[in-house]
Amino acid sequence: MPRKTILTAAITGNLMTPEISPHLPVTPAEIAEQALDAAKAGASIVHLHVRDPDTARGSMDLALYRELVERIREKNEDVILNLTTGEGGRFVPSDGNPQVAAPGSTLCAPEKRVAHVEELRPDICTLDFNTMWSGEASVINAPRNLEIMAGRIHAAGVKPEIEIFDSGDLHMLRDFTAKGIIKTPLMVQLVLGVRFGAVANPETMAYLASQIPEGSEWAGFGIGRMAFPMLAQAWLLGGHCRIGMEDTAYIAKGEHCRSNAQLVEKAIGIITSLGGEMASPSEARTILGIG
Repeated sequence: MPRKTILTAAITGNLMTPEISPHLPVTPAEIAEQALDAAKAGASIVHLHVRDPDTARGSMDLALYRELVERIREKNEDVILNLTTGEGGRFVPSDGNPQVAAPGSTLCAPEKRVAHVEELRPDICTLDFNTMWSGEASVINAPRNLEIMAGRIHAAGVKPEIEIFDSGDLHMLRDFTAKGIIKTPLMVQLVLGVRFGAVANPETMAYLASQIPEGSEWAGFGIGRMAFPMLAQAWLLGGHCRIGMEDTAYIAKGEHCRSNAQLVEKAIGIITSLGGEMASPSEARTILGIG
């Protein structure tokens, strides 16, 4: 029997802007509505960030996360919730003194970055292994901080989805699993197309997939115009898939997507046209080994 494919809908992210994507959800009510619609369209996982409703910038506000989770769970108890821990890892060096944080920096203690996960206990949360330049800031995920975050995530009974942005991240993941810091079996997400990270092409995805520890579940996705090509490539390589307005503002060249659900529908059309079969939330829980 063919293996079923898990589709994650990445609803809003922290770097996409309303100026780029006019239909981008910002408030907890808007994000919840799009998450619920994406689940109805066939996504078995919704990956969630929150944003400051006034500025539309990424936020770590626990009250916003609580409202978002409650809004989704009021109407859908089945869809798998995946909360980010990526906020709090950005550092912008000041021009005059690069040791001093400039405006836009969010770098904070690892305990703060997982406080909402410990409080709300989602099914999954992300754990970014990258240290790199991204957008207008550096992203810093020191091994010590990742070890603290991983310990707290596991203690909360939440499964970490390990985010891999380049080959060095995989080397660190192997070290963490060898030391027992990250529990197996793993759930790994390959992120391709972030500027100065792994290039979004078939060769790079194939290489990264080949280096993931055996017995892991993995997915892959691309940014921007490579979102749908990399979705197809992930399926062809035996991985799971992701799509969403965190990753792309367009449903086709020059055409803005209206919603995450529209992206999900197109993604499922691609996967099924290639011969794939979609996993329900219940089936995804079995595949990933989560309750």
